[in-house]
Amino acid sequence: MVPAADRPVSRSDGVSTCVSRSARTEPAMALPTPTRSGEPLWLEPYPDALLGELPDAAPGPQARYESRESVSLAFVSALQHLPPRQRAALLLRDVLGFHGTETAAMLDCSLDAANNLLRRARATIACHLPPGGRDHAPLPGSAREQEITGRFADAFERGDVAAIVDLLTDDAWLTMPPLPLEYQGRDTVGHLLSAVSFRNGPQRTRLIPTRANGQPAFGRYSRDPHSPISHAHGLIVLTLAGNRISAITGFHDNSVLARFGLPRTLPE
Repeated sequence: MVPAADRPVSRSDGVSTCVSRSARTEPAMALPTPTRSGEPLWLEPYPDALLGELPDAAPGPQARYESRESVSLAFVSALQHLPPRQRAALLLRDVLGFHGTETAAMLDCSLDAANNLLRRARATIACHLPPGGRDHAPLPGSAREQEITGRFADAFERGDVAAIVDLLTDDAWLTMPPLPLEYQGRDTVGHLLSAVSFRNGPQRTRLIPTRANGQPAFGRYSRDPHSPISHAHGLIVLTLAGNRISAITGFHDNSVLARFGLPRTLPE
């Protein structure tokens, strides 16, 4: 997952536009109030299929994050809250596993200065990562992961918001980068799904499974009411915790689909 190019974005246009398209024919459901908002998150999903093509750089003995966690959406999002030198110190020490003296040399500063950068970076990151990291997530491809994602796909394709909400943790998040609006809690997420994704009731939707950033994901397609095809409607990435979903991240830019080998249209 890599930062996208900087560009201006409205804090509400992305969500309100989705609703306004249907407002011409019927009143739109009111949107829930975002739990928090901030600066746009310039993030793009990275296909798991390409992670194997990265150079083999096994983390050193000082690393605090496993490779799977260091590419997760939550971790990459949290990195954006760090100043550049703090980000570099954290990546060098806690992801790549370099020693303090090596890190200081690469940052061209004293050991004390490098350690200070690292302490501040760790404190900031801790505020933006879920407790326990991904320790409780099912293993990739495991039966437990497949069971959870299968239930989610079935509920989403049926437009069953209640069934989707039943799969969420109590503190689950729904985000849509680069929009800076974030929604937390089962009721709030359910409200937003009803107001935006399923504002006209159950949709003719297809989800095609894939993987992004070490996490289960789906290409989303909306069936054309007049032709036997389905049109791409972005990518959904799930973050799992135990037997539940702790985060739903929606990417509405269809240009990312090509990296996952997903087409713009699908035949019925």
